[in-house]
Amino acid sequence: MKKCMLLLVALFALVGCQSNESKGSDNDSKNELTKVTVVLDWTPNTNHSGLYVAKEKGFFKDQGLDVEIIQPGETGADQLVASGKAEFGITAQESITQARVQGVPLVSIAAIIQHNTSGFASPIDKNIRSPKDFEGKTYGGWGSPIEKAVLDSLMKIENADSKKLDIINAGDADFFTMVKKDVDFAWIYYAWTGVEAELRGEKINMLYLTDYSDKLDYYTPVLTTNEKMIQSNPDTVKAFTKATSQGYEFAIKDPETAADILLKAAPELDAELVKKSQQWLADKYQDDAKQWGEQKLEVWENYANWMSENNVLEGKFEPENAFTNEFLPQ
Repeated sequence: MKKCMLLLVALFALVGCQSNESKGSDNDSKNELTKVTVVLDWTPNTNHSGLYVAKEKGFFKDQGLDVEIIQPGETGADQLVASGKAEFGITAQESITQARVQGVPLVSIAAIIQHNTSGFASPIDKNIRSPKDFEGKTYGGWGSPIEKAVLDSLMKIENADSKKLDIINAGDADFFTMVKKDVDFAWIYYAWTGVEAELRGEKINMLYLTDYSDKLDYYTPVLTTNEKMIQSNPDTVKAFTKATSQGYEFAIKDPETAADILLKAAPELDAELVKKSQQWLADKYQDDAKQWGEQKLEVWENYANWMSENNVLEGKFEPENAFTNEFLPQ
């Protein structure tokens, strides 16, 4: 979640100096693989398994691609993709929506997970069972206006007074560190932190955003590229999306092997956590969609409307230009 908000000034600077070159667009040999880069939104985790599967199983190679998977570092995925310094990246619908109203040319080409699996988690002994219970508590976040807007809107549904909630910036502290200090609850993705809590034997209460508002059922994470890549190299975008789709379809059918592949690529990860998280996510990737990666216009419209209603989005947003299903396998 902490990587969701864009540094728009940095984005504009990078977009302004975008290179006119496109990797692999002038391949003279049919046997030469097109080199492309995909930037993760965070350190490797099970949200990314389909990418690692596609690389390990040769799905990218079969599509004529040599794919490098990198972590974002100080320059985030959004900045690198928008500037053309990376062809593909991972981010969230929230980030793309905010970027688009500022003229930043990011486009979502696939939903990695079909429904929002994030929510507010707290140790069970905090007795936070609904947004009403946020009153008198301390929330630990990363200092985003989105956080306050979501908390306010959920508390309003329960007729709770958001002025009685203390919000602090916890920086990069993880959930387990925060709640052992002065924080009562935090925003997490259950697939990783929630599963980790299970393995630790630490019982938590989980309030999913989707339990309180359909408008908060947005796509997070998503796979992105930029408008220039779509215009100048549509075949590469199509090839990348097809291979990635095969990777996630593999992870859906065989989460155990997908977990092993992720661990091979990132051996520093906790094996038990990866395996259990992969099992938990297996039926969440596609869920009720007709195919993996599919996105719906109403989801983009609903969330943008919610953002505008809660004063965290300024400017005209055109949802039909923020995403496309064009490159998903037919």
